[in-house]
This record gives sequence, C-alpha cells and structure tokens, in this order.
Amino acid sequence: SHFSLCSVSSVQDETMDKMKFKKCSQIAFYRRQKLLHPGKSLYRALLDSVTLSNDNVKFQIINEENKVPLLVEIYEIEGNIFRVKINEVAPLRTRYEVPDVLIKEPTTKRLSVTQKETNILVLTSTNEDHKLHITANPFQIELESKDETILSMNSSGLLYFEHLQLTPKNRCGTGSAKENQEDLGLWQEVFGSFLDVKASGPSSVGLDFSLHGFEHIYGIPEHAETLLLKNTSDDDAYRLYNLDIYGHKIHDKIGIYGSVPFLLAHKPNRTLGIFWLNSSETLVDISTKAVMEVRGTQGSLVPQTDVRWMSESGIIDVFLLMGPTAFDIFKQYAQLTGTQALPPFFSLGYHQCRWNYEDEQDVKSVDAGFDQHDIPYDVMWLDIEHTEGKRYFTWDKKRFRNPRRMQELLRKKKRKLVVIIDPHIKIDPAYTIYSQGKSKDYFVKDRNGKDFEGVCWPGSSCYLDFTNPEVREWYADLFAFQTYKGSTDILFVWNDMNEPSIFKGAELTMQKDAVHHGGWEHREVHNLYGFYQQMATAEGLIKRSGGEERPFVLTRSFFAGSQKYGAVWTGDNTADWSYLKISIPMLLTLSMVGISFCGADVGGFIGNPEPELLVRWYQAGAYQPFFRGHASLNSKRREPWLFGEKNTQIIREAIRERYSLLPYLYTLFYRTHAEAEPVMRPLWVEFPEEVETFGVEDEYMLGKALLVYPVTEQAATEVDVLLPGSDEVRISKNIQSLIPVFQRGGSIILLKTAVGKSTEWMTDISYELRVALDSKDSAVGELYLDDGHSFQYLHKKQFLYRKFTFHENMLSSSCADGNGQYSTKCGVERVLILGVRQQPTSAIVNYQDGKNKDIIFTYDDKTSTLTLEKLLLNVGTNWEIYLK
Repeated sequence: SHFSLCSVSSVQDETMDKMKFKKCSQIAFYRRQKLLHPGKSLYRALLDSVTLSNDNVKFQIINEENKVPLLVEIYEIEGNIFRVKINEVAPLRTRYEVPDVLIKEPTTKRLSVTQKETNILVLTSTNEDHKLHITANPFQIELESKDETILSMNSSGLLYFEHLQLTPKNRCGTGSAKENQEDLGLWQEVFGSFLDVKASGPSSVGLDFSLHGFEHIYGIPEHAETLLLKNTSDDDAYRLYNLDIYGHKIHDKIGIYGSVPFLLAHKPNRTLGIFWLNSSETLVDISTKAVMEVRGTQGSLVPQTDVRWMSESGIIDVFLLMGPTAFDIFKQYAQLTGTQALPPFFSLGYHQCRWNYEDEQDVKSVDAGFDQHDIPYDVMWLDIEHTEGKRYFTWDKKRFRNPRRMQELLRKKKRKLVVIIDPHIKIDPAYTIYSQGKSKDYFVKDRNGKDFEGVCWPGSSCYLDFTNPEVREWYADLFAFQTYKGSTDILFVWNDMNEPSIFKGAELTMQKDAVHHGGWEHREVHNLYGFYQQMATAEGLIKRSGGEERPFVLTRSFFAGSQKYGAVWTGDNTADWSYLKISIPMLLTLSMVGISFCGADVGGFIGNPEPELLVRWYQAGAYQPFFRGHASLNSKRREPWLFGEKNTQIIREAIRERYSLLPYLYTLFYRTHAEAEPVMRPLWVEFPEEVETFGVEDEYMLGKALLVYPVTEQAATEVDVLLPGSDEVRISKNIQSLIPVFQRGGSIILLKTAVGKSTEWMTDISYELRVALDSKDSAVGELYLDDGHSFQYLHKKQFLYRKFTFHENMLSSSCADGNGQYSTKCGVERVLILGVRQQPTSAIVNYQDGKNKDIIFTYDDKTSTLTLEKLLLNVGTNWEIYLK
C-alpha cells in the first residue's frame, strides 16, 4: 500500500419552495436552443475569409438559413491552451464580453496554416503537438493532440447564436405569433407574477463539444451533487445561475450560490478542461455514450461524452485547457483566472459563528467558554443583528455599545472578529451609505431608469452596482478605520446574500432587466455580482492597512476567479447526515476549479443536529480548508461544550488535531497560491491511472500526503477505506470517536508538538517531523513559513521554504527556495519515522557548522516506528540525521 495509518485522530424551518424557482423548461432561451436537435449544422465556414496574424486566425462562418455572418477567432495561448471566440461580424449593438475575470490578456503564440483546401483548414500549434482540423461544411473543429482526436466542437451541429435584432413595433405580435412569442420568450418572458422585458431581444448562444475517450466529467459548481457529473435529461440540465435557495435539496442540478463555468474530463492518460467564459445564466447538458471507433480494420467501442453549453446572452468565448495532467490543468486555469490568495494564518484556525451572538456580554462569555474548556479557536463572528437595523458598517447601540472595547478583549486573547456586510443598502435618507450612494448614482437601476428596489433584511433596499469600478473604489474606502466607526485592524469581513438575494424577487434574486453601469442588463452580469462585491471588500481591507496586510473575506456568491479575493462556503446547509455527506464532493468540486479556500458550515446551518452528527461534522471540518461552526437564528445554541463531557472531549480533540496540523495546511495553501495545486483534492488527481478512484467522493487527499475518510454514517461501527494501490482496509477499533486519516508512504509532514488558545499563541511552539517511508525507504516533504499576516512574503522576500528528505538512512533539512529571507527561532523537537524495518544501532545529527552529536531514540517493533526525541534542530537551517 501507498499508505500507513498516521493518526486516527479523534476526531425545521422554511425550506426550498419549488414554486419560487424555475425548472429548465420554464427558461425561454433553453426551450429555444432545445428546438435545435443534433444533426447537420446550419453553419458553413467561409474559408476564403481566413486571415492570419501573430495573435490569432480569423474567418467567418455563415448561417445558411438567416445568412447572418459570425466571426470566429482562434488563439493558441502559452502553456497548452486554445481559445475560440465567436461573435457577430457586425452586431447591432456591442455584445457583452466578461471583463475582470482574466488576470491579464493571455499571451498568444502564432498558429500556422499547414493545409488549406476547399472544405478543410488545418492549423498547427507552435510546437506541432496540436492540430485544429476545421471543416467548412458543415462547420466543425476537431482538436488533435499527437494524432489523437481529443475533442471536437459543433460535431453535433448545435452551434447556436441569436443575432441582435431591431425591436419589433409590437413586441407581442398578434394571434398565433403572440402565442409563439410567449412560448419562445424572445422579447419578454413571464415567470409567476414577474415580467422580464428584454431590451435587446433574444441574444442566446450555445455550442456542443464531444470529448473522445472520456466518461468521467467533473466541475461546474455550485450544485449539491455528486463529484462525477451525471448525464442530463431534457428539463434537467446543470444550471449555472447564482441563487439563494434556503434549504436547497440534495442531488438537484439547480444552481445555488455561485457559478464557475469550468469543466474537467479525465481518462487514465489525460485530463482536459473547458472554461466557458460567460456570466449570464448558463445551462449545461451532459451525455456519455459508447461509440464505435475504427482504427485500420479493427472497430472497438469507446466512451464519448458530449457537453452542450447554453447561455442566455454574451458571446462564445471558450478556453480549451489541454493538460495533459490534472496539475497542468489547474495551472493553466490559474494562468487565466489567478491563484488562490494566500490567507492570513489565523483564518486557517477554527471560526465560531451563529445568527446571532446577542451582545458584547454574549461574545465575552462564548470567548471565555473556549478557554475554560481548553478548546482553541481564532475568530468570533457577528451576523446581521450586530448592526443598527441591518444598516451595514454600523453597530446596534444597545447590544454593541463599545465595539472597540470588545475587539480589544479579543485582541488580548490573540483572536479576531468577523462581521457580516451584505450588498443591499436600506432605503433611509438618514443612513450615510444610502444617502451617499443615492447622490452619487451608485445603485443598480430598474428598466425604467429609477433605482431598483428590492426587499431584504432591512426591508426596502437598493443594491450597489459593484460592476462599476468607481463604486468599487468608493466601497473599498468605506472600510477605512476613520470611516467605519468602531472597526479595528482585527476586524475582517463576511459578504453574504450577494447573489444578490431579494426576498420578493423573481427566483428571489434581481430582475434580469435591471440595468447596470454601461447600460448592461442584469442578465449579462448576474453571476458576477458577488465576485465584484468580494473584490471591492478585499481591496478595502488591503487599502485600510496601507497595502500592508492580507485581507480575509468570506463570500457566499462567486464566479471564476473569486479565489483571488478570499474564501467561499457552501451556504445554508441543513443539520442532516446527507448534507454532511454531500459537503465532501461539493468542496472537492470547488477545489478543482481553483477555489481552494472552501468549507461547509459545521453542524448544518438549518435545524438542530443530534450530538453524534455534530461531533462527526467537527471531525470532518477539522480536515477541510475553511473550518467554521455556524447555526441559524431558530437553532438551539450549540457551542462545542454543550453536549456533555464525552462529546466535548471528542470535539476538542478534533479541533486540537486541526491546530497541530496547521504547519502542513499552511504549506499546502502556499502551494495553491504559488502553483495552483488544490489543498483538498479527489483521489484520482493523485492516482490518475487508477480507475477505481475516479468516482470516489467519500474520502479525499489533503495535499499529497494525507488521505482523509470522514465518517458520515450514523452509528457507524466500522468503515471501509479505499487505499489506492492496494485494497480496502476495514477500521472498527475506536471508530465511535475517531476519524481515519492515513499518511502516504514517501511523505514527510510537519506538525506542532502542542497547541495554543489560538494560532498566534503557537508561533514558537516546536515541530514534530512525521516521516512515512515508501517501499524504497524514502520520503520527502516541505514547510512554508512567513509572518502569517502581511504581504512581506511577496514584496520583501520575508518567507522561509524548506525541504526535508529521507533517503538511504539519512534525514536532511535543506533550503527549497534561496530567495526566502525569513528567519525563525522554531525548532524540530521530535522526529517520528514510520515503516523502519529494523532498529538502528545509533542516530547521529550533523549540524551546519560541522559539529555532530548522538541522539536519544526508541524503536517500537510492533508498529515499525522509530522516535527521535529531545532534538533542538532549527527548522530554518541545514542539518542531517544519520541512522546506522
């Protein structure tokens, strides 16, 4: 096996109302696109229009029925990526193209035309590894890698592009035309009591892709669904449309709080990615089937997955990420949209939240409860009730009379505070933020040009237009200490309700015909709204510190690229075993699309978890990237010590286990920030050849070194854990109080030898090196360290990056990045080596200065574990330990 057991650590409310949300069949552009059945495409490429430049290859295609020409642009982008853009040659008005998501205009390489005939155009990549075969009639593109067709576009003929038209004099027409318009929803669309008037008329786009040889498909969050994407049926597509669905169902393809239009496909020798850059409502159809492939005289059945993207508006702008490995894909996607921001160290600790901690005294007593019960935690959270009547950036004068004093109390304990700041602004001329927003014209408008009004927590509210860069800059300045009264530098932010959520709105969100900066309708930018609020908030926290300090911002709504601004959680889950179980594939999916800093509310937000469920949830959360306990207004209090001494002990153990693991976890966050490697990853990413791992979603890898199997079955007496490379292992001993975590052979992890009241108390606590040998008696691992809060790691090279290697009976500490200039007093006090076959006769340490000394050690032949103790080896210097 690749693994050894490293530490089995101790580990009714109003819900979803189906009537409020659309089924696919109630979405007009979906109905229109579904009228187009697979078959011969209506489009023909005009190959005599081909132009070649350093940046791209351009040509026109024409719709044989309506004769409207479209412009196709194909780019090769550095790092094994292709981009295909399709737009009208001469649109009536400019069509929306997503800004701000790509971190820069991608660097292009020159494609060359290697074949051109009447019906065929062949483009070859710079390194000649890839070819694009373009067929003129019917129009289609095949992408080959080293003579193997990996993917084809429009091979089912489903390219769909509604060109912009002049508004008809009579939007509804008469007679049968009227019925037809209502059914197709071309110029207006009705849902319940809501009328959506389409100023630009129909503007939907779509395209199909066939993935050859692939049957395992992942990505496109956010859905409460399995890790492997399922085949869709009519009226049951995966929906990407950010919605606030309280008490959302499980195993439903409706879109919830965030959307990332990025899909991955994997087979044993290759991973592939498709990034569909469109921020309007998007539906994805998936169909896997076996097709006959003929090579020479032999025919064989091979899998093929057809993926069809359908968006309400915008243009077709798609990136094909060619891998070939999963880690290549993660890097390619990050090259386009950015990597995960490096979190401040405190934010990897445990966060305590509920709606709501009542007042300053409540905060003080909950904070004291953690110390009294010897449970570490880092951050106290305040929900909407901390404000003056849900006016954000204010404090309730009765409950929180002296917020500064409350924060000073937390600061003395080396802890932080997070407050909620939602995007809706209460309509109240006496509320400065409203009156300023109104006078500056900073709110989203309705279709008649007035400020859009919707109902949310404060009652009637207006919505800041975060798509406007001027609004974002003004909003960022609201976080300045002198402007945000009562805030201090230990206060951080939680953006909620930013889909945006509107209580009496269509599908509980903003009307699609509301109007944003630049005259764009809300339908164009809907999935970007939360992305932009988090961007402005993170910018505000950086600004208030003079550009010195890293922000922490948690958002509920997100889009591709949100990873650059902070963390995401899975929203309003329910206190039920099935929600604990589904949280694992949901977080793995987020992790694969670049959002590494993700978590699910421990215990379930809605309802009251039984003690066993709460304990299991703490054990699971302790090994997930973002770790927060949260509960709803109507839920009973559930601080970790309220469920009897036995349960308190297990929860304490799980949280302490998390804190001892923080050096390893922080190193993983550095890896995701620098190299785009997900912190939490599906098994198949680490074991890409082992088909039995491809659908596993009840266990996962935390980095390369740890395999985690959260127990998610009620009253479990044993669990079967798949260890890739070997068989299943059954664990029953002490399973009631444990969470199985395995360390992979060949890895070295660093742990803290003790934990403190919060992360900041632990800076100087010594390390334990845990070495798990592989079959060749070798292992490798690393440690990343910096001050944990500033940008000096970036601007002043204030970081330390170390490598630890065990090979041929020698353990060594060496420098992994010579640019780092951070120093630490912290030492390695203990080394545990797992899998040592026989007891050594001596262990000697060699210091950097040439001195050496004997080390005390013990050997346990039952577990083949060698323990070296009472060491004082600085983690930042070079040294070697020899076993003889």
